[in-house]
Amino acid sequence: LGFSSGGICTRGVGGGFSRASAGCGDGILLVNNEKATMQNLNDRLASYLDKVRLLEGDNADLECKIREWCAKVGPSCEPRDYSCFHKEIEDLQNQILCAAMETNKILLNIDNNRMTADDFRVKYETECGLRQNVDADICNLRPVLDQLASCKTDLQLQCETLTEEMCCLKTNHEEETNCLRKQATGEVSVEVNACPGPDLRKILEDLRRQYETLMERNRKETEQWYACKVEEVNLEVITSSQEIESSNKQVTELRRQLQALEINVQAQLTMKENLESSLAETECRYNKYLAEVQSQISCMEQRLAEIRAEMECQNQEYKTLLDVKCRLEQEIQTYRCLLEG
Repeated sequence: LGFSSGGICTRGVGGGFSRASAGCGDGILLVNNEKATMQNLNDRLASYLDKVRLLEGDNADLECKIREWCAKVGPSCEPRDYSCFHKEIEDLQNQILCAAMETNKILLNIDNNRMTADDFRVKYETECGLRQNVDADICNLRPVLDQLASCKTDLQLQCETLTEEMCCLKTNHEEETNCLRKQATGEVSVEVNACPGPDLRKILEDLRRQYETLMERNRKETEQWYACKVEEVNLEVITSSQEIESSNKQVTELRRQLQALEINVQAQLTMKENLESSLAETECRYNKYLAEVQSQISCMEQRLAEIRAEMECQNQEYKTLLDVKCRLEQEIQTYRCLLEG
């Protein structure tokens, strides 16, 4: 490529004159044809060279733009290494699995607590039924207690009446005894020949002994009956009081356990809701983050594909230019051989 079109034309003209001096008319026509051919080839070579220079300038501009873009974007144009996120993703997956396991445990505990609460509710209802039965028995025993109290009052009245009768009998006996003594110690003595009368003192003593025996027996029987009844009522009252007290204690304990279980269930439900909300927020946040990363990856891949396509086009154009250059060099070599030959 070290010769110009003017040089080629000069050599063509010089060759033409040398052949004309030889005196060949056909040679002049050949020289003129060779001159026109060389001028045409010269023009084509010049246009090809201009096109090559233009393409080299465009290629240099594209390479400069690529270098600027690479310098601006940095290593992001290269395939990014996302292995650093794998561990974090695995940790998040493990946390999600742990949260799911904790949620299942909480649900199982809630079911167990619900079953326990149902059992305690059944026991509480049973104890309430027993308490109602005890209250009913107490209500049924109250008339018996009232009846015993009335019997006690009647027996006390009877005892007082018998005591008053005994006092009256003692008073009458003393009066009769005094009267008999006065009659026995009087100044007038009358002798009567008659059958001896009954011994009033002995009769009175017998009556007094009979009354005292009857009173003592009635008193003992009444006291025994009253003591038995009072003891039975006291035992029933003590038993009922103990049962009521134990039932109240059990009811209080069951109520306290029920309140504790309700508080525990409420706390577990609150914890479950918090864990579910936290899990949902974490999943949403990391889904957004993964979507952003995926969009960035897609954008980078698209850019890389565009750059690869541009580079392939440039390589294709460069190969085409190389082929053209090779053909031009071959033609130039051919022209040189023709010119030199």
